[in-house]
Amino acid sequence: MSNQAPNKQTTPNEGLVIPLRPQPSSGGARPAAGARPGPPARPAVKEPLWRDLVGEVLRRERLAQERTLKDVADAARISMPYLSEVERGRKEASSEVLAAAAQALGLGLGDLLTRAHSDLTRHTHARGRATSAAPHNGLCLAA
Repeated sequence: MSNQAPNKQTTPNEGLVIPLRPQPSSGGARPAAGARPGPPARPAVKEPLWRDLVGEVLRRERLAQERTLKDVADAARISMPYLSEVERGRKEASSEVLAAAAQALGLGLGDLLTRAHSDLTRHTHARGRATSAAPHNGLCLAA
């Protein structure tokens, strides 16, 4: 009697297939011998995008001043639909547009960025993640 399982055919050119990406493990399956363990899985923490933070600051300030989107867009000399998209975090506005929108609201660009940074810091602390220990309270803008 042969050592092969019944009804199983083997071909002389059969090879070992090694997947490039590890397959999801099932239950208590152990990794293959010689396999490198990956980094420990961390829960996915989605940090807000900078454009979302800046847009929220602009909208919050505009609403606090009880001003319309049209009023602020006209004062900033940008289109109302574009300002709306910036406020909703749908557009990545240039520094010139952000400065114009901030100025229309009586803020400097630094004020706008400081408020957005403060919101980001609160968000990361609320998620239990430490922020940068760098000087200037973690604020670093590079061109």
